[in-house]
Amino acid sequence: MKISKLYIDQFRHLENLDFDFTYQSGERKGQPLDKICFIGQSATGKTSLLELINKDVNGFLKTELDDHNYIWINLHNYNSNLKLIIKDIGYEYNDGVISKNEKPFPRSQKSSSLITNLFNENNSIFHITSEILSTQNIKLFEEETVLLIERFKNLKDEIKDDDYCRLTFDEKVDEKIWIGLLLQNVKYLQNFLQFATELINSGSVLDNSSQKKVDDWKKRNINPLILFSEKFNILLEKIQLEVDIANTKNIIPLKHKITGENIPIKNISTGTKQLLLTALPLFKLETKDSIILIDEPERSLYPDMQIDLMDYYQNLAPEAQFIVATHSPFIAASFEPDERFILSFDKEGKVIISRGTSPIGDDPNDMLYNDFGIDYINKYGKKVYNEYLEKRRQLLFEKDQEVKQKLQDEIESIGDKYNF
Repeated sequence: MKISKLYIDQFRHLENLDFDFTYQSGERKGQPLDKICFIGQSATGKTSLLELINKDVNGFLKTELDDHNYIWINLHNYNSNLKLIIKDIGYEYNDGVISKNEKPFPRSQKSSSLITNLFNENNSIFHITSEILSTQNIKLFEEETVLLIERFKNLKDEIKDDDYCRLTFDEKVDEKIWIGLLLQNVKYLQNFLQFATELINSGSVLDNSSQKKVDDWKKRNINPLILFSEKFNILLEKIQLEVDIANTKNIIPLKHKITGENIPIKNISTGTKQLLLTALPLFKLETKDSIILIDEPERSLYPDMQIDLMDYYQNLAPEAQFIVATHSPFIAASFEPDERFILSFDKEGKVIISRGTSPIGDDPNDMLYNDFGIDYINKYGKKVYNEYLEKRRQLLFEKDQEVKQKLQDEIESIGDKYNF
């Protein structure tokens, strides 16, 4: 599932905006974009766009048919017209009319006992907001295993598969959602602690065969954390951390890659916490044919982590369409010009949109200038640059060889220092 069109008549301060989310040239011209990037200065509405898409796509996916193939009369309250491409079929909502391959569905006027969903339940949308890093969300990962197992026992009857189709990961994600995502890990730790307790009670822990029994148990019971660690360690490598699959103190324990020292979750950086809270859902959720919205993925991350971040997330969810809003030229450089949408204000203060111009992988400074519309040299740099230009002008007209040499040395010094 991919969104290919979006028209906003009015939503908050966004008015009369028409988005064509398809490739504009090349072999894939007219096909839905694999990923979409919204950039623009603060208050242009990037976050509002993600919220609107989440709301309206969610509503669209709940469209119901009656037994005569009529659209059920209680239509969702939309704030936009939109088009989704699902298995090469175009489904469109346009001013109260829902169409399939441009053929409108009639609307049912009477109640029916046979109501079905228009869309396959596997079509999902997930919204990861910029507030995902919160005390409430990270608390679960800081708890000791024994406490987490007890929480699982209390919540296991409340965890249902349909809780994981359309989720918003904000600052207050329901605890049962996190535990549901960690279900296999919790069960593994629960079984391991039970095995360890039985080993201790039998007295076997005192003889030389205990380690072999532990190793044999682990061979029969594969730690689900291993698969996640293989994916997550790729990012952690840049900060000398890795998942400690031998440690059972926490649900996802970390250690220093070189020293082997255990690093409590509460002591890791805010950027690393955000990576954990974002990467886990992308790894655990069924993201095939889904849309994934991420607001400010660059938060609290050093630029070297931002450069490859979108590639990393796409590897976790290779068959999803990603839609992100960002202030980072490093993130934006991961997108093709066709995939980049620039929000700006016109002379009347209304938001307008344009497409990117910088090629994918462009220098962040060029990206800032071309697509972000920012003169990235501050007033101190501009002052030095003007001095540099003035000295070069003086050099052209200077006759005294000694003064010329001094000017030349100063010009070279400034040029080397500022890369002019």
